Amino acid sequence: MKQRSNYGWVIVGVSMLALIVSNGLAIGGLPPFYKPIREEFVAMGAIDAAMAESFIANGANITFLMSGVFSLLGGWLVTRFRLKPLMIVGCALLGGGLIVHSQATTAEMVYLARFLMGASLGFIGVAPNVVLVSSWFDVKRGTALGIVLTGTSLGGTIIPLIAQPLIATYGWRSAMISISLIVWIVLLPAILFLVKEKPSEVPTAAATAAGTDGVTLAAALRTPIFWALAACAALVFYPIFVTSQQFILYLQSPRLGVSAETAAFAQSALFAISIGGKFIAGALSDRLGAVRVMVFCSFLMFAASLVLFGLSASNALLFLLPFALGYGGTFVLIQRLTSDLFGRLEAGKILGAITLIEVIGAAIGGRITGYLADKNGGDYTTAFYGVTITAAAAFVATLAIYALNRKRPDALATNL
Repeated sequence: MKQRSNYGWVIVGVSMLALIVSNGLAIGGLPPFYKPIREEFVAMGAIDAAMAESFIANGANITFLMSGVFSLLGGWLVTRFRLKPLMIVGCALLGGGLIVHSQATTAEMVYLARFLMGASLGFIGVAPNVVLVSSWFDVKRGTALGIVLTGTSLGGTIIPLIAQPLIATYGWRSAMISISLIVWIVLLPAILFLVKEKPSEVPTAAATAAGTDGVTLAAALRTPIFWALAACAALVFYPIFVTSQQFILYLQSPRLGVSAETAAFAQSALFAISIGGKFIAGALSDRLGAVRVMVFCSFLMFAASLVLFGLSASNALLFLLPFALGYGGTFVLIQRLTSDLFGRLEAGKILGAITLIEVIGAAIGGRITGYLADKNGGDYTTAFYGVTITAAAAFVATLAIYALNRKRPDALATNL
């Protein structure tokens, strides 16, 4: 057991690297490219200047939505094929998407590239790595997942620091090819040589029943607790997506008047603090139970969102700091609860379904927030009331999960 656990931490390291690279290159690390891409495509007549912002937004939406669709597909495939080859396919899709993007001269080529990059996340993003790590850990699973999922925030922090100087020196096309090398020479070899899909693949480790416990997706869909968790995921990702993508615009709106530099600092603080929230919540879930910590984290998000009713430039951090801790925690615990509540038999399928529902909730949040801001002349005040409303609903959903879990047989509910 000791040797099994030790190699499990190697898997944690590889999975964390996978999320730093995949989420960093497909989502969090791309904003530095947006301005030079937009300017070049307008200058060469590939897109209309009046549609430049929509062009950028459409690409981001394609990646995000395809990550949900392919997480569901990847979850289905992992029950029929080994996970390691699927992760290799994910590397090829991500690296190939970046190369296609770097050579794009039309909007359609950009959209194709963003499609490939979004698809890659179904094989190398959050869902497959949660499945991989969960197969290695019965105890300390929350700590392990908390460490792994900090990679999603670290990717958005590290990749821009690498990309921005390259863009300034060599232009965005050469910079994009350069960062694609991270996939080919760092991530792909790590997967090829280090990934073991279950403890029995390590010769010195005892064979276990990991991966054989739990229920099917069909069985999970018939349980009230699945739909409570799904509702919670959609409701949580509405405020997470809106705050991470559009709060920076709210801060710079005429009503608040925060400078671009200060708004960027606030945005960085949101991601940095969420890293702590992910790690702390994961570790606490091993001691206190995942459902209990989930209830607290969702309450923290809701309590922080009440500041939005009187938001000003001077009290913005009173919203951001506790919200970031809560959002980091709920992000980790939704992933953990999927495995804890339904086991590992079809964890990929079930987590894929939950991920797709998360994405739908986030997409609805982004659209509603943008629509309400446009209707109010660029003022996000009313639009962000939706964050408070959905955060409150998410808290209620976690209470429902808590209540439903208590009604389950003790053998299933003990560690939650």
